[in-house]
Amino acid sequence: MNEQQLSDLRDELKDYLKITWPDEDDDLLKYIKDGIDYLYEITGTEIDYTVDSMARRLLMDYGRYVYNHSLELFEINFERVLFKLSLREGMKSFETENTETSSWSI
Repeated sequence: MNEQQLSDLRDELKDYLKITWPDEDDDLLKYIKDGIDYLYEITGTEIDYTVDSMARRLLMDYGRYVYNHSLELFEINFERVLFKLSLREGMKSFETENTETSSWSI
C-alpha cells in the first residue's frame, strides 16, 4: 500500500471519527497501519482496502476502537465479521492455489 493510499485511509478514519483537527494525524496513520497488519494476520493475505468495502469498514472500526482505548473489545465485538473475512480470503487463496497447481486431464 503506497503512502497516498495510507493517507486517504487516514483521512477517511478522521471523517469517520469526526476529527477536524490535524494534531492526531500521525497517531491515526499509525492506527491504520496497525489495523492493516492486524487484518493481514487474521487473513494471511494482503487486502486492497480501496476496493474491498467490508475490509475497509473493519479497518475503520479497528481505528475507532484504538482511538477510544477499547482495542481489547474489538475482536470480541467483530468476531463474526473477522471470521467471515478470514474465511473469504482463505477461500480466495485456496481457489487461486488450486487453479495454478491443478491440471485435469481427461
